[in-house]
Amino acid sequence: MGQEPSGPEAAAPAATDTPAATDTPAATDAPASQSPGDDEGRIFGIIPNNKTVPTAKALSEEPLTTRKKFKLAFKDTTDPFTVVLAAFYAGVAQWQNDYPTYGQGGIGYAKRFGAAFADQAIGNYLTEAIFPALFHEDPRYFRKGSGTFMQRFNYALSRTLITRTDRGTDRFNYSEFVGNAAAAGISTLYYPASERTVGETGEKFAVQMVSDSAFNLLLEFWPELKHEIFRK
Repeated sequence: MGQEPSGPEAAAPAATDTPAATDTPAATDAPASQSPGDDEGRIFGIIPNNKTVPTAKALSEEPLTTRKKFKLAFKDTTDPFTVVLAAFYAGVAQWQNDYPTYGQGGIGYAKRFGAAFADQAIGNYLTEAIFPALFHEDPRYFRKGSGTFMQRFNYALSRTLITRTDRGTDRFNYSEFVGNAAAAGISTLYYPASERTVGETGEKFAVQMVSDSAFNLLLEFWPELKHEIFRK
């Protein structure tokens, strides 16, 4: 009865030790790769960062469904930052007396705020949901994250004109180009008649394209900026 176990029973402890040994590398490797939530949150704590696909996930990322594309547009449009930004633009327009037919006072400000918010909402839905669904394009920003500064800089700027399709290939960014052009055209329906010129519409389109290019640069280099500013 005091005899030590032999045969299969003696090997049992070694078998139970095996999973623990295999689990250890997985736990150790986890921090080395970028987790799905690393890029979620806000840039500088205020700007929503809903579109970035981290470098570690870029190759394996599944395309967005039409429903998810509309969800992305809704999320960006209803974000508090979008409302605050529209309020800021309306305040600047009120101060400079842009669109004088809107008048001054509370009513004038409300009209300017409505127009500014409509610009962002319409632009978001056209470039992030409607046209990406029609053209089968992915509205997200796939970060390069490697290479020299100029390689990454040029890549970020190029994403305004080049996008990833739902099949994972690159092509001309129809959603960005056509979407912003359509948004600028639609804006003539709610801005004063004096703003409904080809020149004004073209200027709005150009400003939006430049703004989107600058935002892509921010998305590309945000990890480095975050490290320098917050040391994390």
